[in-house]
Parts: sequence; C-alpha cells; structure tokens
Amino acid sequence: MKNKILLSIVVILSFVYMAVISFNKETDHSFFSKEKNIKIKDKENNIQNLNMDEYLIGVLAAEMPASFHEEALKAQAVAARSYAIYKINHTSNNDYNVLTDVTDQSYITIDEMKNKWQEDFEKYYEKIKNAVENTEDEVMFYNNEVIEAFYFSMSNGQTENALSVFQENLPYIQSVPSSWDNENIKNFTVTSEYLKTDFCSKLSLNNCDQIVIKDIEKSEGNRIEKIKINNQIFLGTTIRKLLSLRSTDFNIQQNNDKIIITTKGYGHGVGMSQYGANGMANEGYNYKEILNYFYKDISINKMV
Repeated sequence: MKNKILLSIVVILSFVYMAVISFNKETDHSFFSKEKNIKIKDKENNIQNLNMDEYLIGVLAAEMPASFHEEALKAQAVAARSYAIYKINHTSNNDYNVLTDVTDQSYITIDEMKNKWQEDFEKYYEKIKNAVENTEDEVMFYNNEVIEAFYFSMSNGQTENALSVFQENLPYIQSVPSSWDNENIKNFTVTSEYLKTDFCSKLSLNNCDQIVIKDIEKSEGNRIEKIKINNQIFLGTTIRKLLSLRSTDFNIQQNNDKIIITTKGYGHGVGMSQYGANGMANEGYNYKEILNYFYKDISINKMV
C-alpha cells in the first residue's frame, strides 16, 4: 500500500515538474537560437552570406547618422537586428534574407563608409561597432516572437499606426507623440514646386486646366490617408510615391501654373523615429527606454 502511495506521489511530482519546465520555456527567451549569419542581396543582384554583426554595422552606417547619440545608435542596432531576425524567420526565399536598399534595410560596405565619412571613418566606425557590440544578440519580442521592427527617419511630431501605412495590424506599433521631431531639425519642413503639367502627368490626371482637391482623410498621425484630386481618389502613400515626397504629411497649394507642396517629417512614420530617438537620448533616455517608448508592450532579450 505504501509503495502504491509513494508511486502516486512520484507520478504527480513528475507532472508538476514538466508543467513548470513548460511554463518556463514559454516565458524564457533562451530557447531561441542565435542567428550569426544573414544572406543579403545587393543592388547588383549579388548574394553574400555575412556575419550578423558585420551586416548590422553596415546597416547602422547607412540608416542612421553616425553623429547621433550612442544610446540612439544602440536603439537602432536592436531595431535593425530585430528586423533582420524577423526577415530570416519569415522569408519564403531560400536564396537571400534581405535586400540592401530601403525595401528592407539599407546597407553599405566598408569602402562606402570610408567614402562617406572620409577622415572621420575610424571614429564613426568604432562608434557604430560599439553600438552593435554593446547590444550583442539583443532583439525585441512581442508575445514570444521577434517583432517586425519598422523604423524611419523623422516624424511630423507623431508616429503612425502600422495599419494605416502597411495595412498590417501590429499591436506593438501604435501612433505615439514624438515632440523631439520639430522645426528645430533641419529639413523638418520642406517645400517643393512642380509645374502643373508635370503634376498632372505624374498623377495621370486628364483635366489639368483646373485642379480640384477635396475630401482629404487623415490618419491618427495627422498624415493623409486618402485625397480626391479631380474626382480621382488617391492614397496618401500613392501620392508620396508618384511625386517622391518626403512624407505623407503634405499640403498642396496652387500658384498659377505651379503646384506647391509642403511636407513635414521624412519617412513612412511607422515604428521608431530615428531623430526622435536621438532627441530622447540627448535628454538622458537610454536605448531600452527609447525602444519601449516607440514599440508597445515589447520585451528586450538576448538570443542565446
């Protein structure tokens, strides 16, 4: 009888132990394996297999000014690494993981860095290298999965929901204020002029004698989602692409035979604002605080 009771206790404890192990596995990110290499495809369609840190240094050099605060660069390193790991985990292409332009993340080589930075190469290279090394293997997770960490240059004072721009409902990327992006930044507001004929040609408008603009719909981030021009409805993202605008926060005015467009900010507005991150860093925020501001309900953990 005692043996039966003892056996029952052992069985019960075994189930409890397995349940605890299972729970810990669900909440501990240590079971995610490191990715030490990534396959890139450059603009000449060459495919390379790079060390992840080497790749990230090239991304930071291309994507963020090296003059930015160290904490902003570290935030960029974690965001870029998270995006790269997300692409590796979700790519359906066996030949490469990422492109080296803005389709994914821009990337430049050592020689391109030397040409870009000239006499400041060694200083900036070490600064960016330190940002990558000081955040070694750190990525952002949401619900135990590495996030699609979108980022961009400069907001109009408010970031954007992913749903408004990419039609992706990403709960960790919601619109937040970014007061660090403001008129004090060079080229925060930019005005461009177009001949009315060029404007009509780029938008494929038939009647160019009179331009009628109405029914403007704006997003939570105060960017144009839809706009009607001469009875044609355009997405703000479409107008931005066709006219090569800096952002979808734009204002259109007419002046005789010219169309004058003024934009605020630079980029799609989704995720972390790089200039916003630099502004936060200059106010004393560290990289984890910056990331937790721009990405909601995420955790930052090492992949080991």
